Amino acid sequence: MKPITRLCSTLLFASIATFSQAQEGVIPQEGDISSLRQEFVSTQLAAGFSQESVDKFLGQAHYNQKVIDAITTPWEAKPWHKYYPIFLTEQRLAKGLEFWHSHSDTITRAANQYQVDPQIIVAIIGIETFYGGYMGTYPAIDALYTLGFHYTPRADFFRKELANLQQLVAEERLDITQLNGSYAGAMGYGQFIPSSYRHFAVDFDHDGKRDLIGSPVDAIGSVANYFHQHGWQRGEDVALPLTAHQLPDNLSVWKSGKPNYTVADILSPELALAQNRDLDISQPGLIVELIQAEQTDYWLGLNNFYVITRYNRSPLYAMAVYQFSQQLKDAYGKG
Repeated sequence: MKPITRLCSTLLFASIATFSQAQEGVIPQEGDISSLRQEFVSTQLAAGFSQESVDKFLGQAHYNQKVIDAITTPWEAKPWHKYYPIFLTEQRLAKGLEFWHSHSDTITRAANQYQVDPQIIVAIIGIETFYGGYMGTYPAIDALYTLGFHYTPRADFFRKELANLQQLVAEERLDITQLNGSYAGAMGYGQFIPSSYRHFAVDFDHDGKRDLIGSPVDAIGSVANYFHQHGWQRGEDVALPLTAHQLPDNLSVWKSGKPNYTVADILSPELALAQNRDLDISQPGLIVELIQAEQTDYWLGLNNFYVITRYNRSPLYAMAVYQFSQQLKDAYGKG
């Protein structure tokens, strides 16, 4: 079985599925696009770019209908029982163990320096790009230009990412013609969008540049730094299964934002932990819904689960990363 050939488009939103089909179908008029383009130019001029450099940058961007098609059919719209088999495969596990063994010293160094569990680092890179096997074929500039000027629901966000892309290219001396990635402009082993590349990438191999596309060492360090900066707590629980298959009326499933309950708010005789354990019930918590073929399962998500959703806002994505990380940890410990 070959690895999947469509990326998760991470570090962004995964909340795309919440937009209505009507919103997705809105197409800006030419006058609107012209106005947005001038606004973009003005922003870049204020950031220190010359008119010539901005015109040249935009001149290399092209509309791509496939980008629009991809962003309006996100995987996160699938129920859990159809979603997780895409990612939790024997092939991905085998490749993950190979990657972990090949880069064990680097992964250990990153885990220790940034206080992040090593299996999470390995899981993210595996879920995102099958360990660099597929980093995307969409030119980053085309993806961000298309979404920034032709995808109304999130046009402002993607124009900012397009602006960050121009800044990133200048700062890291990158060749824009060689920057390919996901349909949402995410690049490299860990699929960082330009703003995340600029703010969280690290030169972990100490060669004088932050290369998330050609250097797995930089990618490992950068993923660990991202999780560290967002509050990962090494060695702490991520998510725990609950007993009930139906929620009490006073509770709701987490959709977005910070955890909306404490653990004490969630746990009760009707909605208990599937396995008894000591737990600080005053800590923040959230409820994750996993729709199975025959029933609905519920999990208690804790701080580390929420941190994974800072990488991709979908709770299904976060659960896939967590469960894959556990598979990796168990298998690596037996190796």
